[in-house]
Amino acid sequence: MSPARTPSVIFDLDGTLVDSEPNYYEAGRRVLASHGVTGFDWDEHTSFIGIGTRETLEILRARYTIDAPLDELLAAKNRIYLELARASTDVFPEMRKFVEGLAADGVPMAVASGSSRAAIDAVLAGTGLDAHIRVTVSAEEVGRGKPEPDVFLEAARRLGADPADCVVVEDAPPGAAAAKAAGMRCIAVPYVPATAADPAFLAADLLFAGGQREFTAETAHAWTTSLR
Repeated sequence: MSPARTPSVIFDLDGTLVDSEPNYYEAGRRVLASHGVTGFDWDEHTSFIGIGTRETLEILRARYTIDAPLDELLAAKNRIYLELARASTDVFPEMRKFVEGLAADGVPMAVASGSSRAAIDAVLAGTGLDAHIRVTVSAEEVGRGKPEPDVFLEAARRLGADPADCVVVEDAPPGAAAAKAAGMRCIAVPYVPATAADPAFLAADLLFAGGQREFTAETAHAWTTSLR
């Protein structure tokens, strides 16, 4: 962190700011079921947490030899997810406090997500987080998804920030790896507790190994602002 510079904070969205994974799981389950795939369960879904929607569907399409074009599957999943997200998406309470505290301090913030542009906009608007976070980047807008650093580097560019002055908040190993590849610091809040010992999380600068149940806005805020 460069001396006297205000840090910028870049949040992952799904599983980090909001508990959207149940909606993504249900959207994926319905799409697969419509193509005759049954038995897609929560455990299988969690293996894709942190990976973009397109990349996830590419793998599942090959795994289950689905004939439908990838773009058709993607459009169907996004449509179902948006219906579910607009009906109900919960913000993690301590994350909302963290965002509000950073906003009060004038800390620049962005969201960089593997979700579609439509999904990001819908969730931020529906939860009111768009009042504080106006810079957003979808993996659709960059060349490579996480664990590559592209989405975080683009977020830094749009914030007008040096990557070295950015802190990423992530819930999944691919995202934590992407943050480090971008030359940024990382606060890791594992969505799946069993992944807390993943090397990407162990390399994070601040790890809440217990996930959201351990995360506190006060601790994260104090650590982040100490980097000024």
